[in-house]
Amino acid sequence: MPLRAIMLMVLGMAFLALSDMFIKLAAARIPVGQVMVMLSLGGTTVFYIVARIQRVPIFTKTALQKLVLMRNGMEMMGGLGMVLGIALVPLSLVAVIMQATPLLVTLGAALLLHEPVGWRRWAAIFVGLLGMLLVVRPGFEGFAPATLFVVMGVVGLAMRDLVTRMAPVHIPSIALSTWGFGATIPVGALLLLIQGDVPVIDVMALAQVGGAVLVTTSGYYAVTAAMRLAPASTVAPFRYSRLVFTMSVGILIFGDMPDTLTLIGAAIIIASGLYSFLRERRLARDPLIEARITSQMP
Repeated sequence: MPLRAIMLMVLGMAFLALSDMFIKLAAARIPVGQVMVMLSLGGTTVFYIVARIQRVPIFTKTALQKLVLMRNGMEMMGGLGMVLGIALVPLSLVAVIMQATPLLVTLGAALLLHEPVGWRRWAAIFVGLLGMLLVVRPGFEGFAPATLFVVMGVVGLAMRDLVTRMAPVHIPSIALSTWGFGATIPVGALLLLIQGDVPVIDVMALAQVGGAVLVTTSGYYAVTAAMRLAPASTVAPFRYSRLVFTMSVGILIFGDMPDTLTLIGAAIIIASGLYSFLRERRLARDPLIEARITSQMP
């Protein structure tokens, strides 16, 4: 089960990197709010069709459960932050900031799910967040205010993953996905209204958003399923694979070459996250080893 969850997470990261590419390309041609509305409508439609095929009811009272509504709220926050961030910030920078997600998941798991976290992992989380500050550089030369949208998106997505883990197991993943995507439709419409933009008809942009819908829904469902097949601490570290995928797209398609500080920050974030992951795996394994030795004693 963990191996399947890990494979789903890596596949989801590859799909979502392609989604970032399509969203950025489309946002260069049409308003960002329009991109979000079209992406949300397309994703919701796809998931609803899949739910009907699987005979999973969507319009039920379960959709109004507290945890489901909380998850939708985090989806709205994460979706808005990421779409704006992808549109306004170089993809290589987006990719690095997103690597803080596993650390935030670990932090949230300790605070909200009461999972045990020792001082070493607390230190790793702190160092990783310092690495993210090195990338964002608030208040220093080279600071781009738009990067705060990416930070908002990362926090929202991390919280969404935690709430997904907390959701009752009897709720199908496809239902959670449909409700989550549907919740972002009014957010995109509100963004379009606030910006005062007029929707634009652009065939190329429509094709790019269509591609984003296809890979986003595939990646979204893969991540949701992965988070429900194994503990968050097991699959979350494999989000780092998105750095490779997204940074490659940024360099090859948009020419986004990360600077030295960004690469240093990325190294710190990844090292902190991997240490936290390995430490947790070791702590989980030690009781099993001790139990095995005890059982073999005369």
